[in-house]
Amino acid sequence: MEILFVRHGQPEWARGDAPQMDPGLTEVGVRQAALVAERLGTRGAGEIVTSPAKRARETAAPFASRLGVEPAVVDDLLELRLPDWTNLSLMEVASKFREARAREPHAWWDGMPGGESFRAFAQRVRAGMLQMLAARGIRLVDEEHAPIFSVEKDLGRVVVFGHGGTNTVAMTVLLGMPCVPWEWERCALGHAGFLRLKAVPLGKGHIFSLRSFNDLEHLPRDLRTI
Repeated sequence: MEILFVRHGQPEWARGDAPQMDPGLTEVGVRQAALVAERLGTRGAGEIVTSPAKRARETAAPFASRLGVEPAVVDDLLELRLPDWTNLSLMEVASKFREARAREPHAWWDGMPGGESFRAFAQRVRAGMLQMLAARGIRLVDEEHAPIFSVEKDLGRVVVFGHGGTNTVAMTVLLGMPCVPWEWERCALGHAGFLRLKAVPLGKGHIFSLRSFNDLEHLPRDLRTI
């Protein structure tokens, strides 16, 4: 079986000068989502899973509609929770991001001041991912040398619509990689980019193998955004 993580399409982070805390997709993002569905539609999926965020659900919608299925929403796959900046201007939000990025690396573990810490975020994504897999018969049984999973049955392909942070943190969990609070920079996924992991036998269990990262072949150059 394989897990195909898809980052959401380009989000509409602002309307006028008003920041959007749960944005939907821009026109470009809508086109990206349609191209995701077109590419994935040729192979289908055993199941579609999505973050509860509007941008992720809107990216999943064309593919889910094509298959005639309802995506399973996993709350813990929500992106790192930011502070509530509803009453700030775009310039003020941009200033807060610049200040946060200028911090020393150890301070990045605390997340944005007033928002979710990266430590809590990473723990949440790990728990949510492992619970989601366990509910489908894929259980973590050993972590001494590498994450080893028991796989009760081949689920085919599970497509997960998430975020730049959640998708890469989930990848580190399944591959046994150390996780850092600058995953967005270390393992950068473009909008609507694919990250594919495949379960392969190892001893009496299975490990996950990275097969592709930031696959954007379904998007023409003028629709590739970050």
